[in-house]
Amino acid sequence: MIPLSGDIADTKGTIKEKIESYSIKRGTSTLKRGFAHMLKNGVVMDVTTVEQAQIAEDAGAVSVMVLDKLPSDVRKAGGVARTASIRVIEEIMDAVTIPVMAKCRIGHVYEAMVLQETDVDMIDESEVLTPADEFRHIWKWDFTTPFVNGARSLGEALRRIEEGAAMIRTKGEPGTGNVAEAVTHIKNVNTELRKIKSIYDSGDEQDLVSAAREMKVSYSLIEETASLGRLPVVNFAAGGISTPADAAYLMTLGCDGIFVGSGIFKAEDAKERAQAIVLATTFWEDPDKVKEAQKMIDERQSMLGLDTKNLELRMQERGSTA
Repeated sequence: MIPLSGDIADTKGTIKEKIESYSIKRGTSTLKRGFAHMLKNGVVMDVTTVEQAQIAEDAGAVSVMVLDKLPSDVRKAGGVARTASIRVIEEIMDAVTIPVMAKCRIGHVYEAMVLQETDVDMIDESEVLTPADEFRHIWKWDFTTPFVNGARSLGEALRRIEEGAAMIRTKGEPGTGNVAEAVTHIKNVNTELRKIKSIYDSGDEQDLVSAAREMKVSYSLIEETASLGRLPVVNFAAGGISTPADAAYLMTLGCDGIFVGSGIFKAEDAKERAQAIVLATTFWEDPDKVKEAQKMIDERQSMLGLDTKNLELRMQERGSTA
């Protein structure tokens, strides 16, 4: 069972209101983590236009993530990648009924404040955009809107949760159409989870303290995570997912859902591929259903993909040491 409450109950991000005789609280960790939990087993699709957002909604996506450019285009364009146009975000919010997320730069507090004022449903402090702060991420407890952050390791994931993230994306290499890095990183996280779970079960508190020091997080968060044997928030896979089989494989590795970026809208069969990836994510435990999903796409229309070992720009490494 994933706990919905975090450690910091009363922060600047928690708003208390009185409506008639009712006392209302907004922005609690229970609400933020609960919202993220409601997206479990679903697919979040990157979109840049109203038309793409409508394709995503029609395909059964649980949410869309609005960007200025898809990750593969960000990689090609170079320069400084920033948050999407507010006008485009608002047009998409008006056009679809599913939740709308948007990305801000790592450490860019004011970009996040603008997105919160725009009433997006979730903010992604994302390495796909050019980091604004090379050394620190946003202190997310000060926001009413929930945040999602990327991570390549258990320590990185826990540091983001300790800053207030309500959801984690296990990073792959965005914009490549190559799922290899996403697979490597979720396996790394799983290995580290098994290690601290084993320490917790052995009752060796001194080793658990050492693990907390090594990962640069509090003992209480390590203890909570170790007792659960999983992250205390939902963990989606992201980066390089292009096919239904990619999505189903990552679900078998313990992911709670899937983020898809260029893999859909850089393929020639975007509508069919979007539907197929949703089908495979929903029925990942049934290989026959995943085969049905895989038959809906044509490999000759997939995005070409990149060899992740020889990339000049590795977005996954942005913000990893903080």
